[in-house]
Amino acid sequence: MPGARRPARFYRADRYSADESVGYLMRRVLTGMAQATDTRLEPHGLTNAQWVPLFKLRLGAAVTVAELARECQADAGSMTRMLDRLEAKGLCRRVRSTEDRRVVNIELTAEGELAADKVPPAIADVLNGYLAGFTRPEWETLKDMLRRMLANAPAVRQPR
Repeated sequence: MPGARRPARFYRADRYSADESVGYLMRRVLTGMAQATDTRLEPHGLTNAQWVPLFKLRLGAAVTVAELARECQADAGSMTRMLDRLEAKGLCRRVRSTEDRRVVNIELTAEGELAADKVPPAIADVLNGYLAGFTRPEWETLKDMLRRMLANAPAVRQPR
């Protein structure tokens, strides 16, 4: 593939240590962030499995079960069960499409919109806590580095 970068050689199988793995460290950070966000949203009756789809719906990132499942990196079956719980709480409703009766759209209720609006402040607080002591340039550099890793991802998935 023209312009493809050669893989780095930072890790070796014979010296691999999870404690020094970028993936392991990122997973620990993400898990901690999710737990801290859950703690902040618990008083509002929302768990991670619930606030993520609510927030995606609020952003307009998805309107059908299939789209929402894709956005939340979940299978359609588990997303349907989650929507059953959110609907039982009065946070969303399913509405059959007027253009295609086979399609069922998901809409937030007014209560669901209010619940989803609690998500950004919780996430911002958690992220700012994890970034304590970082300078703005360090924060920008961290985001740039993560974007570079994401850009490398398609090449990693290709067989060599």
